[in-house]
Amino acid sequence: MTTVKTTRTDRAAAPIAGRGVRVTRGVLIVVGIALIGLGGYVLTETVSPTRYSGLLVWLIGSVIVHDAIIAPVVVAVGLAVRRTGRRVPAAVIALVQSAVVVGVVLSMIVVPEIVAKAKGPKNDTVLPFDYASRLGAMWVVIAVVTALAVAIYLVRTRRQKVRESTDQV
Repeated sequence: MTTVKTTRTDRAAAPIAGRGVRVTRGVLIVVGIALIGLGGYVLTETVSPTRYSGLLVWLIGSVIVHDAIIAPVVVAVGLAVRRTGRRVPAAVIALVQSAVVVGVVLSMIVVPEIVAKAKGPKNDTVLPFDYASRLGAMWVVIAVVTALAVAIYLVRTRRQKVRESTDQV
């Protein structure tokens, strides 16, 4: 029988969950199960059984859209940002990826209105706005807000580095 000798680095690499983490995890699991149960109850009480198939199609579609559109776009943006040739801070990548997620989700909400408007609604007051231009404006706002957030982050981190270097003198 062979024994495996564990070194200090092996033990340091293994995550050890403390009591607080285990309690928090347990509470979150119980709350999650309770919310799933509440959702099931509300579903059975408020939605007609004849509409379950439409709801199922919508749920499956949302999973497919997430896995086929949102996740690959976010990964591609992360890879593109990392390949800029310079070392990009993880916080900047997270800010850009978050902006992409917000934009994609909002686009998924607005695109059906754009399609319905293009088909011509039976009642003009149902879809009264120019949704395509508003979607474009929304992407511009997301880009500007993200650029400002990245700039603020970079300025703050540079100031902290300057303070640290002057404190050491």
